[in-house]
Amino acid sequence: MWLGACTSSIGTWMQTLAQSWLVLDLSKDPFMLGLDSFLGQIPIVLFSLVGGVVADRTDRRYLLIASQFVQLSCAFLLTILLATNQVAVWHILCMSFLVGCAQAFGGPAYQALIPRLVKGEDLQNAIALNSIQFNLARVIGPVIGGITMAKLGAVWCFGLNGLSYIAVIISLSLLHERFTPSEKRQSMLESMKEGIRFVRTKDSMESLIFIAFLMTLLGVPLIGFLPVFAKDVFKLGADGYSILLSVSGMGSVGGAIIVAGIGNVRNKGQVTLMLLILLGVLIAAFSFSSSFYISCALLFVAGAALIASFAMITSLVQLITTDEMRGRVMSVYNVAFRGGMPIGSLITGKLVVMFSAPLAIAVNGALLALIGSYFLFVHRRVAKL
Repeated sequence: MWLGACTSSIGTWMQTLAQSWLVLDLSKDPFMLGLDSFLGQIPIVLFSLVGGVVADRTDRRYLLIASQFVQLSCAFLLTILLATNQVAVWHILCMSFLVGCAQAFGGPAYQALIPRLVKGEDLQNAIALNSIQFNLARVIGPVIGGITMAKLGAVWCFGLNGLSYIAVIISLSLLHERFTPSEKRQSMLESMKEGIRFVRTKDSMESLIFIAFLMTLLGVPLIGFLPVFAKDVFKLGADGYSILLSVSGMGSVGGAIIVAGIGNVRNKGQVTLMLLILLGVLIAAFSFSSSFYISCALLFVAGAALIASFAMITSLVQLITTDEMRGRVMSVYNVAFRGGMPIGSLITGKLVVMFSAPLAIAVNGALLALIGSYFLFVHRRVAKL
């Protein structure tokens, strides 16, 4: 499962590199980068709750396989359009939305499947290892993608991403884990309400989900607007963007390895909030740096802080959740965690156009540090976990 997901993630980051550069090149408008990210993430806000109910009612493997086929088809369609010189920005935006729809159903199923593959005491390590594969791909993918774009062209990045989904489909087909849904019959709406009630009645769950939303709202836009920093701040091309993306990914791998290494640490809530404050400070510092090398160092540590705090929050949510509710609870978590990305990208994109990328990202970092401080020193329910 890990190998299949890692292979697919490498392909995804190859396409992300090519797609971001292509959108900026075709549109000449940084706002379109934010819009592309928004359209890729907003279906998760709209449809994840439904996806969570479906994940608790069906074999999660089959739901995941269907999700992979949709994403594979979108990648190959963009490959054909680009190869025939017919691609336009609106084609890319539409495919981003369709991929987001597939992820809205696949995401809860994937997150609900992981805890069934490991023992409870190993769950934090498993989540961290899953973060390692994703962020290892974030290092390898842009490097391969940058070389592929330079030597063969962007069309190969899209095509190879399409092929990479086959690895996930094969690994899911070989998996022996089976999920037997509950015999209890409810309407779709009642099942969703049950999941939301579970979230609201569990101690600190609402605060954890709110923090996850704010973390992606304010923290993730840094990664989405790295092309603007590469092009406008450091006066570099696609190779410079590839380096920045890879450095951020290497930091994330380092952060995930640390979380996996420390295992079932005590005071998870307090550690998470301290990491959130550190992340905000690092983002603000990166925004004001004019040195490419210092910026790379800051980006490396920020990537580590981002993924470490994500792994800690996710493990806390998973440990509180029961298996029969896992699909629905993780869908609510997905709405918050992934929902912050499109909103943050859209707002930040508008601020970048109105002011500048460094100022907009610096404000995000400062707000993130303030929010982490509030939950650490004032509203301490999460800090006590």
